Amino acid sequence: MNWIPLGIVCFYIILLYVITWVTRRLSRGGMIAYLLAGRSLPFWVVAPLLTGLAVGGASTVGVAEMAYKSGISAGWYNAAWAAGAILVGLIAARRYRQMEVSTLPELFERHYSVSGRVVGAFGQLVLQIVIVSVQYVAGGAILSSLLPNVFSLKTGMFITALVFVGITLIGGFWAAGLTNIINVILIYTGVLVGAALAIVKIGGLGELVAKLPPQHPGFDLGGIGLPIIFAWFVVMCTMVFSVQSVVQISFAAKDPSSASKGFILAGLIILPVGFISAVIGLSAAVLHPGIVPTEALPRMVLSLSPVIAGLVLAGLWAADVSTASALLVGSATLVVGDIIKRFFAPDLKERGERIISQISVFILSVFTYILAVLVSDTGILNTLLLGLSLTTAYTLVTLMTLFWPKICRRAHATWTLLMSMAALALWFIFPQVASFFKNISLSHPIYFCWIVSLLTFSLVSIFDRRKIKTLT
Repeated sequence: MNWIPLGIVCFYIILLYVITWVTRRLSRGGMIAYLLAGRSLPFWVVAPLLTGLAVGGASTVGVAEMAYKSGISAGWYNAAWAAGAILVGLIAARRYRQMEVSTLPELFERHYSVSGRVVGAFGQLVLQIVIVSVQYVAGGAILSSLLPNVFSLKTGMFITALVFVGITLIGGFWAAGLTNIINVILIYTGVLVGAALAIVKIGGLGELVAKLPPQHPGFDLGGIGLPIIFAWFVVMCTMVFSVQSVVQISFAAKDPSSASKGFILAGLIILPVGFISAVIGLSAAVLHPGIVPTEALPRMVLSLSPVIAGLVLAGLWAADVSTASALLVGSATLVVGDIIKRFFAPDLKERGERIISQISVFILSVFTYILAVLVSDTGILNTLLLGLSLTTAYTLVTLMTLFWPKICRRAHATWTLLMSMAALALWFIFPQVASFFKNISLSHPIYFCWIVSLLTFSLVSIFDRRKIKTLT
């Protein structure tokens, strides 16, 4: 019966391309039109664009995997994302939109120095490339797990690449935003239907609780451990202020109000999906005990009717495609804005900007696809979560620039970013560093990076007396 879910996925792909083709005229123009949607996204596009970026494979398949072992508390992963989005919406999204910048490194040069922009662009680009690579692997894994007679991991990765790269090449940021409306609807349809039918199959919520294996955390909201939950909130509430693909959505909003409302609405939409996916993982613990945890969600989907399986499959894959499109646009913006236009072709006309932007999207997509093929998914996923620790310095410098510029100094951006990168490197090179922090219950490197970033910021304030450039 593979042809039924496959047909649903094919219909979904066609629908995305139709939307992209019909709306491609919205992105006509230069870099701002193509990579920032002409700074004209209304809040009802900002919200699904951010939601689609947040809700990917980790938020669905990954959460179900963790719930299989640790219970409903795995859903706090998405709750942490939601808290970060709402926090940005309340205190920073308006300010981001008012600055009229394209990237955070551009902001660093305006206020600090050229070296701050160069270091900032390098760190952001490395992080974004790794995250984009994950999306190929996740998309391929979803297709190959749920349609093993149709897709291998490599063919699934290739089809995933064709879809989100094609959408981005044709329609830019507008296409990513509008197709994410469909993606978010499909994501929620998939996980809600999957969770509901799984509970029905078990015999109801009471039976699900009763049939869980002995000692399983089940519906204990703290089952995964408070230190891990707290670390997720620290990571996500740090990351949302300073990852290019996230803040770029506020840069592209129609006005400051649209940016703020869009982020808050996105947070509310993001919040439930992790707990819903966790219910699927709990159901798998009852119906499929003893399996590899990563198979929790795929096993549950395969046990459903072909039509329902197709909807869930399309929803899971939509989560991956929606994340990848926004990430690819964010990466291309760093290349075009912070490297090509800044140092090699500052006088590009609109047509040239668009061509360079599309070439950058294509080259990045090829490079990240090759990286995804060469590196195992486990290595990338671990690196992704740990790599988000790099955002501590970006968040600290950005928030200080916005809300306390009087204490900022010209060397803050360069040195704070460099030292946070060095701190993360030390964490991996010298096990003694990680062991020390683990012994004092600070097991995630983001704590170490925050300490180093704050110390560096304080020392630069003492030794550098040059105030930053303030813009009115």
